[in-house]
Amino acid sequence: MVPLFLFFLLLSTAQAAATAANEYLKLPLLHKTPRPSPTQTILLDVYRLSHLRHRHHHHQSQKGIIKSPVVSGAPSGSGQYFVELRLGSPPQTLLLVADTGSDLLWVSCSACRGNCSSFHAPGSTFLARHSSSFAPYHCYDTMCSLVPQPDPNPCNRTRLHSPCRYQYLYSDGSATSGFFSKDTTTLKTSSGKEAKVEKLSFGCGFRITGPSVSGSSFNGAHGVMGLGRGPISFASQLGRRFGNKFSYCLMDYTLSPPPTSYLIIGDGGGDGDEQSAISKSSKMSFTPLLANPLSPTFYYIGIKSVKVNKAKLRIDPSVWSLDELGNGGTVMDSGTTLTFLPEPAYVKILTAIKRRVRLPSPAESTPGFDFCFNVTGTPRPKLPRLSFELGGGSVFEPPPRNYFIDTEEDIMCLAIQPAGREMGFSVIGNLMQQGFLFEFDRDKSRLGFSRHGCALS
Repeated sequence: MVPLFLFFLLLSTAQAAATAANEYLKLPLLHKTPRPSPTQTILLDVYRLSHLRHRHHHHQSQKGIIKSPVVSGAPSGSGQYFVELRLGSPPQTLLLVADTGSDLLWVSCSACRGNCSSFHAPGSTFLARHSSSFAPYHCYDTMCSLVPQPDPNPCNRTRLHSPCRYQYLYSDGSATSGFFSKDTTTLKTSSGKEAKVEKLSFGCGFRITGPSVSGSSFNGAHGVMGLGRGPISFASQLGRRFGNKFSYCLMDYTLSPPPTSYLIIGDGGGDGDEQSAISKSSKMSFTPLLANPLSPTFYYIGIKSVKVNKAKLRIDPSVWSLDELGNGGTVMDSGTTLTFLPEPAYVKILTAIKRRVRLPSPAESTPGFDFCFNVTGTPRPKLPRLSFELGGGSVFEPPPRNYFIDTEEDIMCLAIQPAGREMGFSVIGNLMQQGFLFEFDRDKSRLGFSRHGCALS
């Protein structure tokens, strides 16, 4: 997740094995639209980046699939997409931000015992002491070395049996800290059966501070579901059992009521479900996922060129490349709202778009956006179309609604920003990804995408 918290094992044992070769996990994706104006939430996301990096391990995948709804955060004022997770014994339902730009799965925790209603609203936090299967890792456990820690020597002689403490920091000063823990999660497979996964590793956050993880962009969320490439991410942990790939559709956040799509963990193909079946068809385009050893969490893709209304812009190809120091490149990030592009490319894209939009400027500028225009009396303005040529020869051509947004009545703005030096890379955010099925195939190291297959609930 790049600007809304960016970023940020192992499933030691898993009890119930999938009963069929095409079993998978299917989780609903839920989106919460910013209110009263998208601008208020989106601007909070513009400069939020974290730079935590983790070691990457290759793991052999197994058959099976989990499928769960992904829902827009619109009703509670967030620009993110949420997934439900049932954690603990008995299960407690939590709503987590789906984030391909981080590894750590963490939830807001409380150590409250007994009747906690006077301290916490029902379902507002994970009550660790109410779960019979909850346990923090010990500081000497090998799992503890996989998370950033507040103490460089977490297991000295005086604290030999202390729990594993983690501290996850973000560049805007936001942080989550607590115990790195394990518990049982209860998931539903594509056939409707329940699958219990024991020893799911996650951060039990007792201290959560800063706008990235507690402000209006985070409204309605109880934590973050890291789906990155590192060993402790949700995708990595579940991938060992259900298949080392996942897919999702992020539906248009402006629709009301917000439609439901799904996060699929595993390889769904033959069960008749449109979203999973499309990934097996010729309708899917593919581009290689690039490796950056200095930032192994992220899903990098290669951009070769950009067109505006089919006219190729003169942008030096080196602008998009990864250098030997790990800088540059382009990251797919579901946890970032806007899209950020290298400044030399951004300037040329902005210039080309301005030339093609023949609508008046608003009376007042919109803070945080470089280009806005007034659409009064023009209900369907003709807007320029962007297309990105990607590595492998595929072309990603999102519709204008994915990068022009309504910031207030009759005012539209370009939802693309220049990536500053502090960011270090480009980002394709969740607005730009709307309406596409994306498949992250970690074994084949490729990203598939299609305008088909985003089935509504």
